[in-house]
Amino acid sequence: MSTVEVLERHQVAIYLGGLGAGAAVGLAWPDAAGPLERAIYPALGALLYATFLQVPFTKVAAAFRDGRFLGTVLAVNFVVVPLVVAGLTAVVSLERAVLLGVLLTLLTPCIDYVIAFSGLAGGDSRRLVAAAPLLMLAQVLALPLLLWLFVGPELADVVEAGPFLEAFGLLVVLPLALAWATEALPAGAAVTRTASAAMVPLMALTLLVVVGSQVPALDGRYDEIAAVVPVYAAFLVVMALVGVAAVRLSGLEVAGGRALVFSGATRNSLVVLPLALALPAAYAVTPAVVVTQTLVELVGMLVYVRVVPRLVSEPGTPRR
Repeated sequence: MSTVEVLERHQVAIYLGGLGAGAAVGLAWPDAAGPLERAIYPALGALLYATFLQVPFTKVAAAFRDGRFLGTVLAVNFVVVPLVVAGLTAVVSLERAVLLGVLLTLLTPCIDYVIAFSGLAGGDSRRLVAAAPLLMLAQVLALPLLLWLFVGPELADVVEAGPFLEAFGLLVVLPLALAWATEALPAGAAVTRTASAAMVPLMALTLLVVVGSQVPALDGRYDEIAAVVPVYAAFLVVMALVGVAAVRLSGLEVAGGRALVFSGATRNSLVVLPLALALPAAYAVTPAVVVTQTLVELVGMLVYVRVVPRLVSEPGTPRR
């Protein structure tokens, strides 16, 4: 058995190890949070570069013409998700600063590591790559309006396009351009094979960096954290069911359906974190609320990688 096969067979255990190591580093060395936070974008960028190398440019170009998938992804994320969030936040009492953190994360669909996690579950990565620009543009336009509807016009003004555009450039455009340039190199095939072998370690490293950088921010805020964990967990459960229903209604095939489920469930917490950090002192708890969603989602994605292939499978395929 090759090294790549061993890594893939034990990938969930490796990812849990990355989560655990990150938590241990964050708790034991809180001062490491700053350097680790600065390493988030490079780690995510490397992971997405390796991910994009697995998706040839010709397939990505074809995915842009898949109107049914793109339309369904947009409908799930910007029509269904706000209704789900409205329902979840209506049944719990959250103070304004905590509610804002919940809304910032749950109303913004992920454009980065969703591609990697979906690919691990057999989802169609090329379609998610094609959907990323549309999802980014749509959330920049929709988030101020959605915040206005949820909490009033004064808080809609906290949303600026700058952090979104920076993340899009560093986490999508740059890795994608490098991947496509690599394809054209004589050694492109060899680089792609190496990147494929590095996928599992890169994911584990990303989990370590994200968790290690954010765990210290949770210190002393456990009451607020306890209030939002059930909301975030419930969102993952509800969106799994919503995603499966959307797959059936849209008639998407298995790979596209799995990608749709992941897109509906994963959120853009790492991109909106700079927005939360820039808020006034009255909203000092908001970044911790955003960070908590990251931690809950990372654990949830490890579950999704195992569960989604069972929920979205070919008719007659045995479910183990």
